[in-house]
Amino acid sequence: MQYLLMIYAAESAEPAPGSDEFMQLIQEYGAFTEEVMAAGVYVGGEPLEPISTATTVRVRNNESLVTDGPFAETKEVLGGYYLLDCENLDQALKYAAKIPSAKYGSVEVRPIMQLPS
Repeated sequence: MQYLLMIYAAESAEPAPGSDEFMQLIQEYGAFTEEVMAAGVYVGGEPLEPISTATTVRVRNNESLVTDGPFAETKEVLGGYYLLDCENLDQALKYAAKIPSAKYGSVEVRPIMQLPS
């Protein structure tokens, strides 16, 4: 079953880009990505640009409303994701705990809904 592992953290909580700590974090992500690829569970995953680049679209009364910024104002924001094909939720949770940013924020794990063909 496929699981989406959504990585949330306060942008101010993680190391600043270009710092030694940031470079260490990038190396940790590289090692994690290699691990899930070697295990054959990696389907996809990408980091997201900062929340300042977000645009939100809402449709009300058949009219699109476009606003700059995130969907909701929260302390922790979605910073990236992994899509993994795991045997079960327990396996997905074990991988979620290994995601480097879990030290700074949280990782939400949700199964992908299986729609009938």
